[in-house]
Amino acid sequence: MTDEYSLELFTLQADICKTLADPTRLMILHALRDGERSVGELVKRLELPQSNVSRHLAVLRERAIVLTRREGTTIYYRLAGVEIAQACDLVRKVLEGNLVRSRALADSLSSLREARKQ
Repeated sequence: MTDEYSLELFTLQADICKTLADPTRLMILHALRDGERSVGELVKRLELPQSNVSRHLAVLRERAIVLTRREGTTIYYRLAGVEIAQACDLVRKVLEGNLVRSRALADSLSSLREARKQ
């Protein structure tokens, strides 16, 4: 049986997973892994409209995945912790492993079909 604390933690984890379930937000997080960047820098680097980047940054900030720092009129964004980048790297590593296995299986099946044709 799950206690209230565990249930709350699973709920928060699900919220974070939903937040990370967007390619644009993942691209933003990847761009922030090397340090803080302004919205303008992110727009230029990702080649996305400013309104789109700003909207996604607001979601990431609301979920405390990114933090901000103001310098004059410019707001800089950074990852809230290296754990965010590590979690994204871990998921990506699992997906890359799955992709390699899927491609190997497809290649094997293709070779088998070719051998049967001959």
